This record gives sequence, C-alpha cells and structure tokens, in this order.
Amino acid sequence: MWKILYNFFLPLGFLFFLPGLIIKYRNRGGWKSTYAERFGRFTPERCRELAGFQGAVWIHAVSVGETVVALSMIRSYLKLHPGRKFVISTTTTTGQELARKNCPENCTVIFAPIDFPFIVKRTLDLVQPAMLAIFETELWPNLIWNCRKRGIPVALVNGRISDHSRKGYCRFSCFFRPLLEHFSIMMMQSAEDEARIKSISPDAVTLVTGNLKFDQQLPDELGDPGYEEYFGTEKLLLLGASTHSGEEALIAETYAELKKEFPALKLVLVPRHAERAEDVTAELDKLNLSWHRRTAGKAAGEIDVLVADTTGEMLKLMSGAHVVIMGKSLAGHDEGHNLIEPALLHKPVVTGHVLRNFRVLLDLLRNGDGVVTVAEDRELLPKLAELLRSPELRKNYGERAFELVSANRGAAARSIAELERLMEGKN
Repeated sequence: MWKILYNFFLPLGFLFFLPGLIIKYRNRGGWKSTYAERFGRFTPERCRELAGFQGAVWIHAVSVGETVVALSMIRSYLKLHPGRKFVISTTTTTGQELARKNCPENCTVIFAPIDFPFIVKRTLDLVQPAMLAIFETELWPNLIWNCRKRGIPVALVNGRISDHSRKGYCRFSCFFRPLLEHFSIMMMQSAEDEARIKSISPDAVTLVTGNLKFDQQLPDELGDPGYEEYFGTEKLLLLGASTHSGEEALIAETYAELKKEFPALKLVLVPRHAERAEDVTAELDKLNLSWHRRTAGKAAGEIDVLVADTTGEMLKLMSGAHVVIMGKSLAGHDEGHNLIEPALLHKPVVTGHVLRNFRVLLDLLRNGDGVVTVAEDRELLPKLAELLRSPELRKNYGERAFELVSANRGAAARSIAELERLMEGKN
C-alpha cells in the first residue's frame, strides 16, 4: 500500500520541487555534462564503461561533504581489498565534480537516479552492483526497494539523524518504519543516532561504528591557495568556512572592527553555496570593504576580503588560514558543519555553542579544550581578538583539536569489515 501511495504522490512532489532544482542547476557550478544520468539516460560510451563495473560496490553520497568522506573510505577500502570496484553516485553537480576529480582507480562516477521506478530500474540494470552503501541518511524508497527485490544488500554508512529529522520520521513512522527495515544494516555514527533510529523503527538492524569523518585523510598535496596574489605577503588570515545567510555580514562586521587592532588582517569567506556570492559581496559593499571573487581570475591589487565562490577547495583554503570560523553556527544558525577538517589541519576553530547536527563532535572537542565556542554573536569579536593576539594560543587549540580527532579514528576499518561481511552473507 505504501509503495503505491509513494509512487502516486512522487510525480506531484517532483513537480513541486522542480523549479528549485532548475534554479540550482542553472546557478550552481560543478559537473553538468552527464546530468541526464539523473533521468536514466546514459551515453553508449558510459554504458560500455559501466559494464566493466558490474558487481561493484555502489556508494551513494549526496553532495560535497558526503563525497569527501566517501572518497576517503574508498581509498581505505582499496588498501584492504585492492580488487574491489566502486561506483560512486552524487545528487549535486558540485559533488559530482569533486568525485570525478578525486576518485581513485577501480572507481567510476555517476549521477544518482531520480527516484522514479523506471529510472531506478534502468540505472540498476546498467550498474548491477553487489551492494548499495548509502552515506548518512539519504533515503530514496524506490532505490532501496528495488535493490532488495533483486537481492542486493543495502547498507547505511556513517548514518546520523538529527532530533528534528527524527520527529518528522516518527510522525510518518507507518511509512518509515518498514522502509528502514529494508536496510541490511544501518551503521550509525553514535549511540544517540542509533537510539533515534530505533525510536522510529525498533526492528531495524543497527550498529554503532563511529564517525567516518575522523578517519578522513588529508591529500598528499593540498596545493597553494595563492593568497599572496590577493593579500600580499605580510598577512594574518581569518577564514569563514561554509557560511550561510546572515553569517557573512556578522563576520565581515567583526572583521572590520578587528582590522583596527590588526592592520594586516585579511578575510576569506567561503559561502556554503557558491551561487550566493552576489549576496555576500553586497554585504561587503555596505561596509566599504574591498573584495574580489575567486572565480573572477586575477585580482587587480590587494584587497580586504576574498570571496571563494568555488567548490572542492575547502582544505586548500583552510590550510593558509590562521583562524577558522565554522559556518551554520552563528547569526541564528545552530545546525553546524564538520569541525574535523580544520582540526586535521591543526587550525584553531571558532563555532557557535550549539551544533544540532554535530552535537557529539562538538562535545568531544569542547570537553578536550580543542574548540572555541560562541554563545552569542557579540562574543565573536573578543574571542577572535584573543586568538589573533596569541600565536601560542592558536597553536595550542589547533594541536588539541588534532589530537582529539586522531584519538577517535577507526570507523573506516569497522565499516569496511561490516560491508565485507554483508557481501559474504554473514549479516
């Protein structure tokens, strides 16, 4: 009954969201030349390529964040099982570009199919995977149902679920409860995530394996962010990472005040969605700050603020910063973003004091004195000033964050072992 209802209302839902999808497709960068794969349309060349990957592990990641973690796990997987082949799918064009640029050997990249039955079946006919591994909590019912119908095991990897999402799932538990039971195993980041899943579907098969982001490996070569071109050689660099609406204005206003005490201070803003660059520069104009967009090419001269409206460069951009402010945690936002990447780079991190999507990670870093938290937006200025005044303080925060993250690795090995057992029919 629920499959019938879902597929009856799916076209209506698709039409409702279609305008937003079109706007994102037009405004957002990334890889678009094979976007027709989302509709099950593959070129003859791609069909021949995918024929060579039949029996591979199909890993589905949504966007850039999940793709970074998925690629890291694939590299670890290949070290343990060199013969495995992988197909990685993404939903967004930015995730697709990142995956294509960084996927290792024995791996190919496709766009995830829109969840219409005939599109899903067409893609499954081409890929014919040995297993589907979905990252975090990307639930597409027809993809899950059709895999299980074909005897293909389905695993959730690095699963997490917020309190807000749990409430929504519980409201429609008559639909989500049996859907979650279709997973062969759900590997969750924390005991809290596992408890939330169990509250929706008590019979779901779950296991706490830890957060794969702790196991993320830095590339051998990060590359030069090229900051000298924009800021000259004598600089102190503040970076706002994955910022959202309202945060750029707050950070820019704070920067303008800090610059009075620190004349060499420069600012890099990396909006979570690059297509918001015009909104960001409008806020900078209000403060009379000189700026340059990274996609605009070479700067005419030194500037105050670089707006990094690119994708897939976060680690490189962070590597040259002295202090990192993590977005979606200030100016009314409290969901947060991943704090592990700056920690891996030994960078001191400033974030809001409530991260609903990264609560366990925030508690770990806060309890170990490896992060600076801001309870109110007005605290951002004095806490940044304290860090900027003391290179030793910045170093200590960065070192403690790195040590805390390093001590919690191991999720990749546990997850890979479970996936192997699943394919061997032991789960």
